[in-house]
Amino acid sequence: MDNGASSYRRFLDGDENGIVEIIRDYKDGLILYLNGFTQNIHTAEDLMEDTFVRLVVKKPKFSARHSFKTWLYTIGRNVAIDYLRHSARTILTSVEELQNIESDEAGLEQAYLREEQKIMLHRTMNRLKSEYQQVLYLSFFEDFDNGQIAAVMKKSRRQIENLMYRAKMSLKSELDKEGFIYEGL
Repeated sequence: MDNGASSYRRFLDGDENGIVEIIRDYKDGLILYLNGFTQNIHTAEDLMEDTFVRLVVKKPKFSARHSFKTWLYTIGRNVAIDYLRHSARTILTSVEELQNIESDEAGLEQAYLREEQKIMLHRTMNRLKSEYQQVLYLSFFEDFDNGQIAAVMKKSRRQIENLMYRAKMSLKSELDKEGFIYEGL
């Protein structure tokens, strides 16, 4: 699978199928990543759409310093931070809407993760600090290396190594409370 850079170049050259391929390849992972910021799957879907709208409208320049996926997730992170910075902190939601959100989130997780171990990890990670969630998600589910994670989170590689260590220890502690042992930690 192409890393998305050639599809983006084709889109910039006028081929609309390029952006369609990018959206198809990256939307699900981006939604789950953005859900770590918002804790609301519907808002995460909106932010994913905003990320792709930003690509279509502003057509930012992609430099090959990092992979396309790293660059795209950085844009998504910036969109999420802007949203959180400008949104009201109180949201009134009915119980029925909350049940729909939970069922939608569970369905999306199961479709994307498929393995029981990854589902348990994902749910346990939601109880961790936001920074821990981000670094673990990018590492475990998106297979980013520390350099790519550092680029997305705008931190040094050393900061990411320290953050990853603390995040793994926190996740291990949460998993131990559940009686779950994960060999990847």
